Amino acid sequence: MSDIELEQQQKKELHTKLWKMANSLRGNMDANEFKDYILGLIFFRYVCEHEENEFQKRLHISLDDMYKRDATQCRDVAIVNLGLGYFIEPKHLFKALVKRISNGNFELEHLSNAFKNYSDSTKGQVSEDQLSGLFNDVNLTSDKLGKTYKEKGELIAKLITAIDEINFNFMDSKIDLLGDAYEYLIGQFAASAGKKAGEFYTPQQVSKLLSLLVTNDLSEVKYISDPACGSGSLLIQVADRLKEKNGKYIHIYGQELNTTTCNLARMNMLVHNVNFNKFSIHQGDTLKAPSDEQREYGRMDVVVANPPFSASWDPNSTMEKDERFSGAGKLAPKSYADYAFVEHMVNSLSATGRMAVVLPHGPLFRSGAEAVIRQYLVETRNYLDTIIGLPANLFYGTSIPACICVFKKDKKDRNVYFIDASKNFEKGKNQNLLRDEDIEKIIDAYTTKKEIEKYAHSATIEELKENDFNLNIPRYVDTFEEEEEVDIQQVMADIKKLESERAELDVQIAGYLKELGIIKEE
Repeated sequence: MSDIELEQQQKKELHTKLWKMANSLRGNMDANEFKDYILGLIFFRYVCEHEENEFQKRLHISLDDMYKRDATQCRDVAIVNLGLGYFIEPKHLFKALVKRISNGNFELEHLSNAFKNYSDSTKGQVSEDQLSGLFNDVNLTSDKLGKTYKEKGELIAKLITAIDEINFNFMDSKIDLLGDAYEYLIGQFAASAGKKAGEFYTPQQVSKLLSLLVTNDLSEVKYISDPACGSGSLLIQVADRLKEKNGKYIHIYGQELNTTTCNLARMNMLVHNVNFNKFSIHQGDTLKAPSDEQREYGRMDVVVANPPFSASWDPNSTMEKDERFSGAGKLAPKSYADYAFVEHMVNSLSATGRMAVVLPHGPLFRSGAEAVIRQYLVETRNYLDTIIGLPANLFYGTSIPACICVFKKDKKDRNVYFIDASKNFEKGKNQNLLRDEDIEKIIDAYTTKKEIEKYAHSATIEELKENDFNLNIPRYVDTFEEEEEVDIQQVMADIKKLESERAELDVQIAGYLKELGIIKEE
């Protein structure tokens, strides 16, 4: 077995253990609720072990040494010298909780105090905005953990023990094993969370495709953004693509409306080894109240997003003069915020920036204000570069097909490239899946912009005008397959033959039944 095959096998075994643990312990909670406990405690284990490792590797201070030192001094060392942005006192570390459980003297307040100790250590520090309050959604008082205080403590103790038994370092691997496991769990919880899943997670293969599209010819960028970042998976994928090229970036920016999901995104960054001073994830409504970084238009080099499909929004009178939305002369309809997100993203791009956004197909052809905005982006600004039609049922919570639109601020020609990738996928039990070969086919076409019969076409500005800037993919990529001509005479002959064979079988069966005495001879 090769090293790669061994890695994949061990990863699969780890994933199986993680999901088995999740299902065996979640009790009265559905998957979406229980994710806060499992992911929160895995994250707590991570920050504890990361702290211990940094003290040991960089300062040669062991856990026993930390116990002997003044807690305030250790905190200053962790935050100033090591740049962790937080410090958890030894008595509150994950290992200490495990020891209490094994000794039979663990109570729920020990975990609550540990969370508080972590959060308090960030107060007044530059890390406070991004690292404080990350455990606020781990509700230790929920009745779903148990009826009594004791029952709640027993379930949490089981969960801590189960997480402690998972080995995240069982091989000398170049892959980010803990990050992979964390991402796997987010995906699994999303898969079983119904309609709510789309609020926080983009399937990993779709995230990979978007990241490849925006980093196709890049290795170094300054700023990366996702204005509807969910769990942050898209941002992490972009960072991973740059890392694979030995590239780099200066900072990652994200904004997320849901507070719980915003905290999850921050945890996800840290678990994937993105230091707190390399990312800024803010909670809030990007369209109504963009964060300071999102408001610095013309700054982002790479933007990726999977905003909520055709969500409602309530633009106020001031938005008509907002530079993000004023160019086209029309605001996106109240019942369809798709173009509001697109316009925000386009305005956030730097002069050489590029973006990839997941959208439903409606924005490609709907009339009214959306048609005006669409023509503005294509004809007046010449920002739209490529449209990729995806298979149906790829996303959690919806079976409708979606597309990816790639925009470039420094686009060189006036063409729009269309790819119909809707028929290339692996059918799954609940969700369809983009395979690596499907992604490679898309990226190859996108890179070369070549004409591929029944798959890809580069439409000129004249073609687009002829179609009144209706961008519905079938108008440009003809995937119609003619049915084979039916030979009626042959079909009739086949039917007669089958009828003859059936008559012979009827005679044989009747003979067998007479021999068995089931029917009498006439």
